[in-house]
Amino acid sequence: MCPPSSGSMTDRLDELAGALDALRLQSATLTRWGEWLARRLSAGCRLLAAGNGGSAAEAQHLTAELVGRFDRDRRPFSAIALAAESSSVTAIGNDYGYDEVFARQVHAHARPHDVLVLLSTSGSSANVLAAARAGSSVGAAVWALTGATPNPLAELADEVIAIPGSTSTVQEGHLVAVHLLCAAFEAALSDVPAVPAVATVPATPVTRAPSTTPTLVEPPGRRAS
Repeated sequence: MCPPSSGSMTDRLDELAGALDALRLQSATLTRWGEWLARRLSAGCRLLAAGNGGSAAEAQHLTAELVGRFDRDRRPFSAIALAAESSSVTAIGNDYGYDEVFARQVHAHARPHDVLVLLSTSGSSANVLAAARAGSSVGAAVWALTGATPNPLAELADEVIAIPGSTSTVQEGHLVAVHLLCAAFEAALSDVPAVPAVATVPATPVTRAPSTTPTLVEPPGRRAS
């Protein structure tokens, strides 16, 4: 939940400007992430993303840009927003507890060299921390978008983009970070060698035995339906 709004509109815009300045200082990390993501997804790996509340929405925003497109037409890439798997989330939450709703999905879907992006304004959500540990255990790269550091998620992740500010300002910074990552990803695709097409094996003709089913004859005066 966001804290009650306080201060003038100018104060909020000033805070957002400060968050964007902090993001600008981390732009090299986002460029590197985009280049890494272009290589990994082009090689058949997958991106998983998770968060709670507004961060869940941003996780789904990121995966939509990868499966669909961001700025230009190109082939789709595999990306799953774990919070959007409503039946899995509720089943796992019911059977194992809410702290496991993302971690169990990571164990199910993630493979070595996949990428797990976790978003948390506080950096302390228990289910996101459990997902980070699960991602590391299966050999996935764990990237975090958080609020100000230090925080527990930043300590667990392989790399982190940290945005200072109130909850709403951090969420707004994360939106910009998602778009910058997607821009870097699509820019890097032109430098990634095309994946060779999978060779197809000609289908073997199937020889079927003559049917022994008798032909049904419609009785006089009855029209076949």
